[in-house]
Amino acid sequence: MGFSDLLDRMLGRSAPADDRLTLPAPPTAQDVHDALASTEELLGSSALPSVVVARGTRVIDTVRDTLPRLEKLSGSDLGYTVVATATDYLPEAIGAYQRLPRRYADTRPVDGAKTSLMVLVDQLDLLGLTMDRVFDAVYRQDARELVAQGRFIAEKFGSAGSGGSLRLDEDDHAPVPKEPTPAPVATPHLDSAEADGVSPLAPPQAGTR
Repeated sequence: MGFSDLLDRMLGRSAPADDRLTLPAPPTAQDVHDALASTEELLGSSALPSVVVARGTRVIDTVRDTLPRLEKLSGSDLGYTVVATATDYLPEAIGAYQRLPRRYADTRPVDGAKTSLMVLVDQLDLLGLTMDRVFDAVYRQDARELVAQGRFIAEKFGSAGSGGSLRLDEDDHAPVPKEPTPAPVATPHLDSAEADGVSPLAPPQAGTR
């Protein structure tokens, strides 16, 4: 407590109100989930063009795939992009288009030769591309760790390594059994006709008496 606060209490004066700005808490993963669910309802309940629904769904799916790493991205530009896309950029873009009359939005140029629908499609394409890049950047580190672990295992247990109990030397291989010696085939008894080269079941050859 400062001297001015003590003086105010002694004189019975009320303490001045705290004029410090109180910032709202940053959105949590649950807030992002709720925002995505609301945008999905917006895409499903409104008679929006299929090009808008497909692109909006692509962005939602990519954001959801990135959410498991949101806590890891807290305070970074990537984390801000994920949260802002789900809670602001995507729903605001679709909502602004939805508030326009369909005939006006789809036929009247508003940005050069582009209609409001074309502008929205461009925005959704950009959001989709941005979220794809964020998704790749978020999981690239996990992929690098997987590759490093695979190389360690290969060096530990593979043919290139010097250690590891799973490597087999020539003496460790099981012996290959020898092929069995075929049993002798019994020779049938030949009668006189067969001994002369004539089978008793075959007709005599020409010139044979």
